[in-house]
Amino acid sequence: MRIGDLAARTGVSVRALRYYEEQHLLTPVRSSGGQRHYPDDAANRVHLIQTLYAAGLSSKTILDLLPCIDAKVNTPESRALLHAERDRIDQRISELVVARDRLDAVITFSESPASGCTRVDLAPVPDQRSRAQ
Repeated sequence: MRIGDLAARTGVSVRALRYYEEQHLLTPVRSSGGQRHYPDDAANRVHLIQTLYAAGLSSKTILDLLPCIDAKVNTPESRALLHAERDRIDQRISELVVARDRLDAVITFSESPASGCTRVDLAPVPDQRSRAQ
């Protein structure tokens, strides 16, 4: 399938697919005219890459994991890498929970009469495009 077809099938932009190729995460076959052609299972690879990116993995980490995934081999190194990434994500979640709790405390304080904060309703800003016409 061509790059536009893969983009349509996966909902990923052509630009992102080219980036995956630059990062060696996705490998097309080139036609004699230089067009990219992807195998039918490329959509599954793109979805996997998207999932790993969404989990916060870097392209380098994904690249390190792909041979194990492709070979369906679970090595001690790949498990260690996955555990390290999971620990990193857990740490980030903990940091975000602390930030959310602090924000909740500020919101609660700002809503109390003792805070001295007052609510100000602002008039909506007129649409700038209507003025330019």
